[in-house]
Amino acid sequence: MSDLLAGRADMAAGLAVRGADAVGAAARATLVSHDVPARLAAADPALWGPAAEPAALARLGWLHAHRHSRDLLPQLAELAAELDDLDHVVLAGDRGDTLAAEVVAECLGRPVTVLDTADPGPVRAALGGDRPARTLLVLAARRGLDRTTDAHLRAYRQAWADEGPDAARHVVVVTEPGSELAARADELGAVVIPAEPGASGPWAALTAFGLVPAALAGAPVAEVLDEAEALTGALDRDRDNPALALGAALGAAPGEGRDTIALVPDGTGLDGLGRWAGALLADATAGRLLPVVAESPDSPGATGPGVLTVGLGGALGAGVGPGVAADVAVNGPLGAHLLTWAYAAATAAVTLRTDPFAAPAAAPVDDEPESGPPSSVEGAIEVYAPSDAPADLTGALRRLLDGLGEREHLVVTAYLDRHADAAVAGLRQLLARAAGRPVTFGWGPHRPQHTDPHGRHLQITGAVTDDLAVPGRPYTFAQLQAAQAAGDRRALARRERPVLRLHLTERAAGVAQLLDTAGRTRT
Repeated sequence: MSDLLAGRADMAAGLAVRGADAVGAAARATLVSHDVPARLAAADPALWGPAAEPAALARLGWLHAHRHSRDLLPQLAELAAELDDLDHVVLAGDRGDTLAAEVVAECLGRPVTVLDTADPGPVRAALGGDRPARTLLVLAARRGLDRTTDAHLRAYRQAWADEGPDAARHVVVVTEPGSELAARADELGAVVIPAEPGASGPWAALTAFGLVPAALAGAPVAEVLDEAEALTGALDRDRDNPALALGAALGAAPGEGRDTIALVPDGTGLDGLGRWAGALLADATAGRLLPVVAESPDSPGATGPGVLTVGLGGALGAGVGPGVAADVAVNGPLGAHLLTWAYAAATAAVTLRTDPFAAPAAAPVDDEPESGPPSSVEGAIEVYAPSDAPADLTGALRRLLDGLGEREHLVVTAYLDRHADAAVAGLRQLLARAAGRPVTFGWGPHRPQHTDPHGRHLQITGAVTDDLAVPGRPYTFAQLQAAQAAGDRRALARRERPVLRLHLTERAAGVAQLLDTAGRTRT
């Protein structure tokens, strides 16, 4: 544990932030002098400047969502009892609308199958055996369904029609009141659970978007709301306000030359929380902070120059390992974490003068066919290298890593099956070690940082040997996934961001070959 953590801790509602003052004391003093804690707690939309005020006015509902969500508990309890024979809860939606729910369910130890991809593998697995008859499908979207989620719904309706059960009984819709999806739910006869208006993406963790799937899977979400409520009284304070302490440290980090925020599990539980916190920081700071979700405290990229290491974990006293090195540590119950991180991200945006509620770019889909042959073919990998890069696999990878400037990072996005092809996530550590620069990893579609001016991109796609038709549409799931990947590449090309695409002609062999090559690559 870093010596920084030996200092004063900000504590409230069982949550503690330690080490923050060593980084953010001056920023905190400035925030307090401008009355930011009280103004944010009171949902003042003027905190981020005139240009951001209209969006903030509409999107600050997350501050009190834990109170409004309590009104949903009777309906959720009744619904769970009525549908207790449907023991396979599936959440389908854009990753921006499903990530919070996925992480909440994971942290609470409840199984929820998440479909946020067009890859046929996980879709076929979710539809396999007797699962459709036991499935409760939760459709989550703020407005309407995107093409991928519409495809998931179509696949399930076909499966239910084949087996004969009443499809309406199997569908629950989470959406904002009056949305296009709400109207479609009426046509389906599905149950609609209203979500907090204006709270979307990672900001919606304490709304219906974040809580409904876990609740229907049997998680004690009322306890999560209690934990968030217990923290509320600290949010307008200048001292003993852990959310303020964390936000000040995050906002001050770039001024100290540390614009990479490594989010590291500390071994005390809530291991998946870093994925959600990272998405929240990316949304709130418009690229000023680069969140890197590290696998463990000793992973490449978790520490080092330019990095602020933040350890995340469960309740205090749960046994933080002595080998966990962190600049800032955040420990406490899940509900307090969810409110603390949202408040901290909004506070960091005040310091960094970013608009935390700017609408994220929509995930592009490009129906144009691929053009041009691969630069080279090596084993199970086709290399599609930029025209100015070496054509071979090792040379193309080395050029991508060599090209990383002092402020640049590498974004690895895999359009694969995150269960069957999970080993490919090991690329993050291998490439971070080779590059000595920050490396992030995620599963496609890429969605968020198309406007990021500092990212170079490695896109990994794979051949599909067992495709799946989309009922009622002239395309398959594999074709939809390929269109999403092509849309991402073209969007990045329009912004003149370097992209190397590697296509695995045989997935298992290609993943093994790629990991081996990356492990031998040095800049």
